[in-house]
Amino acid sequence: MFTSSSYVHPKWLSLQREMYGRTRELQRLSDTRWSCRFLALRNIMDTLPALKRLLQEIAQERHGERTVEARGLLAQIDLEFVVHLVTLRKLFGETKLLSDMLQSQTVDLSSAVDLVNALVLTLKDHRQESFFDELWDEALNICEQCDSATRSVAKRQKMLSSRLSGYCTLSTVGQREVERDKDMFLTSFFYPVIDSMLNELNRRFSNTNCELMRSIQSLSPQSDTFLKESNVFSFGRLYNADIDDLGHELHQFKRVLDRKIQSGEVKKPCSTVELVCFIEPYREVFFELFRLCKIAVTLPVSSASCERSFSTLKLIKTFLRSTTSDERLSDLGVLSRESRRAKALDLDVFVDRFARQHNRRILLL
Repeated sequence: MFTSSSYVHPKWLSLQREMYGRTRELQRLSDTRWSCRFLALRNIMDTLPALKRLLQEIAQERHGERTVEARGLLAQIDLEFVVHLVTLRKLFGETKLLSDMLQSQTVDLSSAVDLVNALVLTLKDHRQESFFDELWDEALNICEQCDSATRSVAKRQKMLSSRLSGYCTLSTVGQREVERDKDMFLTSFFYPVIDSMLNELNRRFSNTNCELMRSIQSLSPQSDTFLKESNVFSFGRLYNADIDDLGHELHQFKRVLDRKIQSGEVKKPCSTVELVCFIEPYREVFFELFRLCKIAVTLPVSSASCERSFSTLKLIKTFLRSTTSDERLSDLGVLSRESRRAKALDLDVFVDRFARQHNRRILLL
């Protein structure tokens, strides 16, 4: 990244302190975590005047490749770039809530379905031309802020051919410049992006998939629809279960579960996995219910945790840790992935525990 170099980064921080009184780093993109793209768009949009001013100052210097790269990046920050930035930042912000819910470890699938439907309605409302008018005004405002925060750079003068002096040219002889107006952005960029997102949502979350997600949630003990007959029967029909037997099994299983909980023999299951463990001794009696529970445990498994592990590995496996053992690298990965929980821990408690368990602490450290 251009702003992360040792020469540019101090300038980037000082410009932000001068213009905003605070600093913000630009987010590096990741191929496995799409949520970071919203953060990258947000950070660029909030600091775009400072970023353009930084590129303009470096473009006026004489530092070889750095100056050429700055001029190249500066040439790309035009009205088209700002319109794309504002539009995608708004639309990615709408989808981030659904993305975070689907990647959470305690995801409520029925609530996720409601959020999908709400997102589809929101995107359909955004497809109106009045919404694009607001984005267009915001893009023009950002362009004015960038122009007021930067100085104009002297452009190279175009050299006219001496052979054409005194002649009138009736046809184009070079690259034709296409006029970038509001209607063109609306038809060629805004509508295709909205339609693509709606088509992808309808494909991934079809009526069958949404019904399946709601049905799976009926086998989660933490759900309000836990063991609700209509939802469980809907789940059973999708997998060719015997509905009559399933109805009798549900009626008897509710009584068995309530009696076990009231007598104190078992605690109420907290997850579908614990529910499967509870039914397993009775799997021959509650055959259909046990089969549906195993399906419900398997289907919602996502790859978010695995992708997060690979993203973390790229951050902690640096050149300084190239000889780190597998056990220590695994522990560092867990601490990095669970950074919120790790920061909430009291380190004094661990120091006291280490001191009590080990007498010769200097040798161990």
